[in-house]
Amino acid sequence: MTATGFSAVVKFTSHKQQPAVVNGDGANPSHKTSSLVSGPRDGGSVKAPGSERMENPGYCPGSFDGLHHPSDDDDDDEMVDIAGATLDFSSTDDVPPLSTGCYEEYSGSRAAGMNGNSPSKLVDPLEDPVPGVGTYEDFNTIDWVREKSKDRDRHREITNKSRQSTVALLHSVSDAFSGWLLMLLVGLLSGALAGGIDIAAHWLTDMKGGLCLVGFWFNHEHCCWTSNETTFQERDQCPQWQSWAELITGTSEGAFAYIVNYMMYIFWALLFSFLAVTLVRAFAPYACGSGIPEIKTILSGFIIRGYLGKWTLIIKTITLVLAVSSGLSLGKEGPLVHVACCCANILCHLFTKYRKNEAKRREVLSAAAAVGVSVAFGAPIGGVLFSLEEVSYYFPLKTLWRSFFAALVAAFTLRSINPFGNSRLVLFYVEFHAPWHLVELAPFILLGIFGGLWGALFIKANIAWCRIRKSTCLGRYPVIEVLGVAALTALLAYPNSYTRMSGSELISELFNDCSLLDSSQLCGYKQPSNTSETGVGNSLADRPAGEGLYAALWQLALALLFKMVITIFTFGMKVPSGLFIPSMAVGAIAGRLLGVGMEQLAYHNHEWLIFKGWCSPGADCITPGLYAMVGAAACLGGVTRMTVSLVVIMFELTGGLEYIVPLMAATMTSKWVADAFGREGIYEAHIRLNGYPFLEPKEEFDHSSLAVDVMRPRRSDPALAVLTQEGMTVGEVESLVESTHYSGFPVVVSQESQRLVGFVLRRDLLISIDNARKRQEGVVSASMVFFTEHAPSQPPDAPPPLRLRGIMDLSPFTVTDHTPMDITVDIFRKLGLRQCLVTHNGRLLGIITKKDILKHMAQIANRDPDSILFN
Repeated sequence: MTATGFSAVVKFTSHKQQPAVVNGDGANPSHKTSSLVSGPRDGGSVKAPGSERMENPGYCPGSFDGLHHPSDDDDDDEMVDIAGATLDFSSTDDVPPLSTGCYEEYSGSRAAGMNGNSPSKLVDPLEDPVPGVGTYEDFNTIDWVREKSKDRDRHREITNKSRQSTVALLHSVSDAFSGWLLMLLVGLLSGALAGGIDIAAHWLTDMKGGLCLVGFWFNHEHCCWTSNETTFQERDQCPQWQSWAELITGTSEGAFAYIVNYMMYIFWALLFSFLAVTLVRAFAPYACGSGIPEIKTILSGFIIRGYLGKWTLIIKTITLVLAVSSGLSLGKEGPLVHVACCCANILCHLFTKYRKNEAKRREVLSAAAAVGVSVAFGAPIGGVLFSLEEVSYYFPLKTLWRSFFAALVAAFTLRSINPFGNSRLVLFYVEFHAPWHLVELAPFILLGIFGGLWGALFIKANIAWCRIRKSTCLGRYPVIEVLGVAALTALLAYPNSYTRMSGSELISELFNDCSLLDSSQLCGYKQPSNTSETGVGNSLADRPAGEGLYAALWQLALALLFKMVITIFTFGMKVPSGLFIPSMAVGAIAGRLLGVGMEQLAYHNHEWLIFKGWCSPGADCITPGLYAMVGAAACLGGVTRMTVSLVVIMFELTGGLEYIVPLMAATMTSKWVADAFGREGIYEAHIRLNGYPFLEPKEEFDHSSLAVDVMRPRRSDPALAVLTQEGMTVGEVESLVESTHYSGFPVVVSQESQRLVGFVLRRDLLISIDNARKRQEGVVSASMVFFTEHAPSQPPDAPPPLRLRGIMDLSPFTVTDHTPMDITVDIFRKLGLRQCLVTHNGRLLGIITKKDILKHMAQIANRDPDSILFN
């Protein structure tokens, strides 16, 4: 890989300083590994506590025993804890490895120097491509610079060939068009799946209450559409739809009928949740949870094989419907991002340039994250901004355009399916007729403060509960946990009509602006005594609260407490669970309560100074539904710390374009308040909980340490295992590899000089040696291995040498020992490095990996540095 313009960050060459050469991490020396092509590990432990050795089969044909060193500190464990679930990776991956094809030449300058003079026919990894070289193993971090360099060389080659023939020109055009075609397919597939999920979830949710006699596949609303016997006051009642009590006992009235409906509600909730957790556990352990923390980690360059595979997609789609329908306090919006990314990853395999390049694939996954939010909320612009602000690690301008196009296609597909049955794309369309007033900014900011406090409390409580789940026997019985929470939820939710309905229905009800003939309990106002109080146009004047409204407010207050507590225990269970809808529901309830309070305050106190001039008797002054909308945004912002994308999602979601300023005020306030208690959002907190190697771009490094303070080795650590550019035999190289479990080895001029030449990856080294033994006659353990441009002279009777310069990175990233760590951290973040070498006057001193940086930052923050499990 050539890294022109990058490797010259802080690189010097000289011949003076005696090196302190090391390559270890004490008890876990595998932290000092390579940055360019993966080995079995990426410089860090993939070992979860109590786990066993993991075999990771089938990256390429053949068996390379040296890839897995049988030691107690081996990083490849059979059982690895991800997202709180202990997962077994001994089965075959459902996603093919990145590149099982040939190792592509990615540096013309290197190839030019590979024509050494040797009497024997040499196998060169550049001249003779070796299957498997240049690929990555599970739980490794990709090398962004190398991947981008490969793609630039591929594009340059296609462009040069396009000038030579018409066929090559057509190939060039198809290559350029393939990205847009892929976005089209991702949008179509994601939109279709989201529409199906919405329809199925609505049907199963209604099934908990009864059945349609015309056809069991109709939900409640569709069943009563064609009925001529519905009334305006009881529009959801029709003879075609019967409750379970009517079907079983023949009557819908009385205590016994209520108990029958209650029991059937709990039965269906338990059945749906049991099916969901069983399917996840049996077929796709990765289908649990939200998926956004893992998506963020994957987009930063980490590889989790199977997380975006076909089985995960199938099971997540099915179990998401079941989990939402069970009545658990969760949403489908976060998991839809995971579903869209699964679609994108699978479709990437249809296009060579995305199948063989992990960096290009992550550009597609960034666009897919935008598609997920677009189909979850019907908010294409908000989806693009969500991907940019919250999820993506690398988001070039081209990805912005393609995300926009994919979100457009997905939104169009969803609109064509019309799952909400209202001929609208948005989930919660509102029509508020009264404008907001400047005085109302105070209660809006109050809602922002509530949202920030709730967000901070929720994150701390949920992470504490997840730690308990991981550290106790509760984590070993996910089915019992899910059934217990589902039973408790159903038992407490059914008596309250606002917790019995689904989260989306509840939010829609809370956003609603009351009309004169609205039969909702929330619109239980006393009717106006004279016509002067009926308002103007479509608006309705503020009215005094009636008994129905007071009853609804009590129910909402209880629903608020219930939702706040039960969501803490629900998020993170082993079923697909999103957080958007539960968080919005909490905020919407709080906002509606405050809105009604403000409305009644204004109605009974028109003469107060704050209401004078804009709230006269008979006017429509306060809109409680607007407060619910602002509260929903505030709570979601407090939990996720989203700002710009959240405001855009909210006004796209509701169509309330003129209410941007209240939304902005509440969202920023909630972020400031929540940040005062901790800067991490819920997704970053779960990333840290699971020990993923994720360098948060928003986190600042303000410590004054130097690279020499963080690098490995320390004084007590074993010396760095290095290769010399010439003078070693195949047997010596294999012995070195088998006696260590590092992912890569620096190449130096000699053991005495320790001047750095390059870096070679363990995986590439073993694959190349194994391939040479098969394809080149005479390669034995006594054969010389060299990394120089020209083969050294050999005795006539010597076995043929092995030239491996083609697999060596000639420009590994280096920093000097006195480079400030804040600069080093910026280099890692902005270039996506996995590791860099530390030199002094051109001599190798040590190595810094991403895991070393994360452990150092954890130590500075007084956290457990061993919590970083992967690298």
